[in-house]
Amino acid sequence: MKIGELASATATKVETVRYYEKIGLLPPPARTSGNYRAYGSEHLARLSFIRRARDLGFTLEAVRELLTLSDDKAQSCEAVDGIARVHLTEIDRKVTDLTALRNELDRVIGSCRHGTVADCKIIETLGPRVRANIV
Repeated sequence: MKIGELASATATKVETVRYYEKIGLLPPPARTSGNYRAYGSEHLARLSFIRRARDLGFTLEAVRELLTLSDDKAQSCEAVDGIARVHLTEIDRKVTDLTALRNELDRVIGSCRHGTVADCKIIETLGPRVRANIV
């Protein structure tokens, strides 16, 4: 299949397919007599794996590690589990940060009295914080 067909089959932009080839996540495809890239089912499977891992938020480096591990089917999946657990810990940290951010924004919005901008608590909260003990 051509690059556009591969891209379409995996909901990936053509430029992204080329980038993944450039950084070594996708092996270079064979070329046709017209010098077009000719992708096979192994490219489709690998790009689908990459897309799913990226959709789950794995970094490109983690995807690279997962691909390397997936190429050796006989080894223990302990390393794969470790990569996934590290990623889950990072997601949990982000969820905690986003929850705190949401709560703070909710508090600020709740302080709005719907008056004028001059008296707006949201604008006041976003403004510079000045310490009172500056001499």
